[in-house]
Amino acid sequence: MTSGGPSRWDRVQAAVPYLLVLLPAVYSLLREWRLEVLALALFAVAWHWLMVTAHPDWTTRPALLVVYFAVLLAAVGTLVRFDNVFTVTGIGAFVQCFALLRGWWAYGGVAVTVGVLIASRPQTGRTPSELALSFVVGVLVASTVGLIIQTIAEQSEQRKTMIAQLRETGAKLAALAEDNANLQAQLLTRAREAGVLGERQRMAREIHDTLAQGLTAILTQLEAADETLDDVTATRSRLTTVRDLARESLAEARRSVQALRPAPLDEAQLATALRDIAERWSRTSGVPATVTVTGDARPLHMEVETSLLRVAQEALANVGKHASAGRVGLTLSYMEDVVALDVRDDGRGFAPEAADPLDGSGFGLVAMQQRITRLAGNFTVETAPGQGTGISATVPAIPAG
Repeated sequence: MTSGGPSRWDRVQAAVPYLLVLLPAVYSLLREWRLEVLALALFAVAWHWLMVTAHPDWTTRPALLVVYFAVLLAAVGTLVRFDNVFTVTGIGAFVQCFALLRGWWAYGGVAVTVGVLIASRPQTGRTPSELALSFVVGVLVASTVGLIIQTIAEQSEQRKTMIAQLRETGAKLAALAEDNANLQAQLLTRAREAGVLGERQRMAREIHDTLAQGLTAILTQLEAADETLDDVTATRSRLTTVRDLARESLAEARRSVQALRPAPLDEAQLATALRDIAERWSRTSGVPATVTVTGDARPLHMEVETSLLRVAQEALANVGKHASAGRVGLTLSYMEDVVALDVRDDGRGFAPEAADPLDGSGFGLVAMQQRITRLAGNFTVETAPGQGTGISATVPAIPAG
């Protein structure tokens, strides 16, 4: 079946009435040329074309249907009287009965058509009982064939309806997919906008906790060195301390600037970047950190990978500052619709209700939660004093690009 066009059965059904008039006419005329047969056959074809093919809406009017069948059966009966070969034309009339009439009217039309065919044939030597038997057999055979034709037509209509419903459903699914893509794009755009503010807040805290404190310490050492200028050894010690503090502050400044853009993701996927970060953190803190990846690792959208990477960095930083842990485990789980990051340590844990962002004890947790919720994800913290801490972040697995 071609998309949007008539089915094969529809084309066959439309052609049958014409063929069952023209083919017997050609056969009859080849045997014996008669102008009246040609004229009547062409009239029957033209009549069917006018009433059914050219004006299909006419077939919905009962009065016009009665006129159509009356004229058609008159023409068919006359053709049968001219030549018995036109009896097959009655099959076309049977098809029209079941195609145009509804319910029992179709079987009534079949009975009338069979009666016309029998009455039009020469009855020489046939008894009334034989004629009655022929009528009954003809009605039964035509009704059976018509029932088969009607069943095929109904199945064809059902297939059309089903295909139309499937097309409509497909269109709705395509529209929903487009809406979903638009919503994801809007979500990511808002996440970027909120991320800018979040990064500014994080940088303010980073500068306060590292650079400002380092510069304050440098100034303190310089003031102390100024008071001990006469003591060369003490002065050199103070200057050495100042140099070390300056280097540490410079390193912190570089680290904070690099944190604006996750450089590890430029050259590796999220799983590899997590392993690199965990390895560097372990070297710095002296605490073993392992990374486990489950599921089918695949590239994700930049906002998704960046958010999970930042959560891992912040979680490791919190472990290094507060947990006094003996080991840390990071698990990255790729699932069909979501990707999850779990960070668990065996440290001293804490009471969640005691964390206060205002004094800095809960700032990292709030920042991580904000990152995840901006992506319509879930962020949970499981901890208790003396039982370690578990952080779980789950976000939609939006594919890269």
